[in-house]
Amino acid sequence: MQLNDDQGWAALEARLIAAVDALAGGDPAARYGIAVSGGPDSMALLYLAARAFPGRVAAVTLDHGLRPESAEEAVMVGRWCAGQGIDHRVLAPDAPISGNVQAWARGQRYARIESWRVERGIDWIMTAHHADDQLETMVMRLNRGSGVGGLAGVRGRSGRVIRPLLGVRKAALQALVDVQGLPHVHDPSNADPRFDRALIRSALARADWLDAEAAARSAAALAEAEVALEWSVADLAAQHVRADGAGCRLDQTDLPREYLRRLVLVMLERVAPDALPLRGESLDRAIAAAAIGGQASLGAWLLKGGVAWTLMPAPPRR
Repeated sequence: MQLNDDQGWAALEARLIAAVDALAGGDPAARYGIAVSGGPDSMALLYLAARAFPGRVAAVTLDHGLRPESAEEAVMVGRWCAGQGIDHRVLAPDAPISGNVQAWARGQRYARIESWRVERGIDWIMTAHHADDQLETMVMRLNRGSGVGGLAGVRGRSGRVIRPLLGVRKAALQALVDVQGLPHVHDPSNADPRFDRALIRSALARADWLDAEAAARSAAALAEAEVALEWSVADLAAQHVRADGAGCRLDQTDLPREYLRRLVLVMLERVAPDALPLRGESLDRAIAAAAIGGQASLGAWLLKGGVAWTLMPAPPRR
């Protein structure tokens, strides 16, 4: 698709509309909130959404206050929105920085924007995640040994958040803001080698043989496979996972290994909903032991194999 003429921009707008319809149901009265940082990706999304859904778009920027320039960047977004007749709101975090800075910033962003969405009666929030983001996420998770769910990457829809640009390359969005003269900034943290994503982004930039759009299609297929697995696991759990005193029992164990992994996680969720997530290696070792009739600890719980598998509180250590 050529993106240096009106026909190219119209095609990109049409892709946005089709993706939003697929993700959010195509309600002709739906209102959309665009999460805008001021970077080229989110400014391109805001521009396209304002054209595609005139009168039904508002913008929101969360200024984390992590860089001295961030306040002026939020003003830049607001100034452009005012010129286009688009309502724009700047939000601030409501909790101090704690733990991992990137995780804190992400959590604040989604929580604060969700509150704004509800307050304004907006139906959906759009974010500007694109095909290159998806490829980076898949490689990061592949490097961590993730399974189907992890390799599905960034979901096209999570709650009331939709990501309609996952099939679009970053270069196309940058070309749009350049040709249209949209104001934008580049966040230096995106190239900061202290962050894993920045390192992977740099490496992928040199791997021009990788097709990010094809990877995005694979991620979408894996996401559909994950939904199918979750559906069948819920059915299996309803039939075969039973309460057993203080624990749980799985009465059918002649199942593929992936089903067993997920059913044990269902059991853990039932008996210890507030427990910390398990490392994959711990779960795999426990399942391998149970499969040959042995037993293994899963935190404060003991998984025992046999014809049926049981998950019971582990005996106190002496």
